[in-house]
Amino acid sequence: MGERGTETDMQSADDVRRYRSIWISDVHLGTRACKADFLLDFLRHTECESLYLVGDIVDGWRLRRSWYWPQAHNDVVQKLLRKARKGTRVVYIPGNHDEGARQFIGQQFGGIPVMQDAVHEAADGRRYLVIHGDQFDVVVRRAKWLAHIGDKAYVTLLGLNTGVNAIRRRLGFRYWSLSAYLKQKAKSAVEYVGRYETVLSEEARRRGVDGVICGHIHTAEIKDMNGIVYANDGDWVESCTALVEHESGELEIITWSDFSETLQSADGRVTTDIPEEEKAAA
Repeated sequence: MGERGTETDMQSADDVRRYRSIWISDVHLGTRACKADFLLDFLRHTECESLYLVGDIVDGWRLRRSWYWPQAHNDVVQKLLRKARKGTRVVYIPGNHDEGARQFIGQQFGGIPVMQDAVHEAADGRRYLVIHGDQFDVVVRRAKWLAHIGDKAYVTLLGLNTGVNAIRRRLGFRYWSLSAYLKQKAKSAVEYVGRYETVLSEEARRRGVDGVICGHIHTAEIKDMNGIVYANDGDWVESCTALVEHESGELEIITWSDFSETLQSADGRVTTDIPEEEKAAA
């Protein structure tokens, strides 16, 4: 690692947002669409007792086709490991893009347990099933070849998204997700999301918990599904969202690209340098 620390990396206590729990998923490290810069900024400015990694943290599908692993992606891994060493309870629940990690369920790496799913008890006593969600996606389960074709089309769309935002930065506009916008407008995509939410909520009901926290479909949402709380933490390739639990037990979706606007440099890039003391401890 080269020297990357700067004075702006030294965060004061006032810069840190504290939560009881945080959930992130669909980071897709190993892809060009991954917003590792925003995620590093988020991880540096937040603290919590429990941090759940809810699948597709590393994109094994893409890495098998072509290797892409810039320094920022390595920095994300180092930051997560450091949080675990510093006392944060970090739980890793693999998804379909990092399904290779499922062979290690029940083991720990760097103090981080690998689990199929988990049940989280919030401060208000409500219990949530935490699961990636691909197990309930018919396309992934029954037609994996079709899922891979869809993945390639999605990569193309994310490439367009990157180009659009490069132009927006030059014009002085903030980050905006073209891909997320198109998904909201496509009737078939809206119907798919609706079916997914229903199936996951019914699974939570079947397991006797109060709600479900998941990822997979890259659509952040908190809603009531006939008495079951459905919460999706979103992703870090389009929306840069996380789900957080406050000390009261209340859940909230945080869109970090909104907060990060004030942290961007003049050229529109997010500062992702890691302080030298953090690198030394990694």
